[in-house]
Amino acid sequence: MHARSTTISAQRNAIDTGIAYVNDEVVPALMEVPGCVGLSLIVDRPTGHCIATSSWESADAMTASEAALGPVRAGAADAFGGTIDAVDEWEIAALHREHRSGDSACVRCTWLQVPPDDIDRAVQLYNSRVLPEIEAMSGFRSASFFIDRASGRCVSASAWTTRDKLEHSQMRLDELRATASAEAGARVIEAADFDLVIAQLRAPERI
Repeated sequence: MHARSTTISAQRNAIDTGIAYVNDEVVPALMEVPGCVGLSLIVDRPTGHCIATSSWESADAMTASEAALGPVRAGAADAFGGTIDAVDEWEIAALHREHRSGDSACVRCTWLQVPPDDIDRAVQLYNSRVLPEIEAMSGFRSASFFIDRASGRCVSASAWTTRDKLEHSQMRLDELRATASAEAGARVIEAADFDLVIAQLRAPERI
């Protein structure tokens, strides 16, 4: 399983227009592309930071889709009144959905830098230590761990029923991030919270 994430800096007054475009235009277009197994969109309204992530059955399917989806990506950036900051490709090392996300769901993302030679150890640690702990927290809905083996970049994402549930677990999440990062030899690059506004996912579990 693989994923491609597109990061857009949106105009805050155009975020709803951008969401509608992704829902009405991007999702139907993606679902027609062989090998696509879904798309999610997360947004941070105060900053205009938006990330659309498509999931793919294989790296070959993801690569083959690039030419056809370039114009769709550009259209999304226009709808958000913004610019594309980055397009990143990932291997999906872990994916687990405990419950379906609701209308008020939010996502905590943490970007990490791991020595490339230690990437498999980081995945094992995520699956054996991190995922079981967050799965037991109230309000947990789903989690994923994406990796780039060549660079050692990783991103973990966990979805929660509401912001209140996420904030209630804040201290435990911070402690878990600190201990797991130290054990994996990882450096935390950034952590941020988003609203989960689109979750059209058919990707299978991977743990």
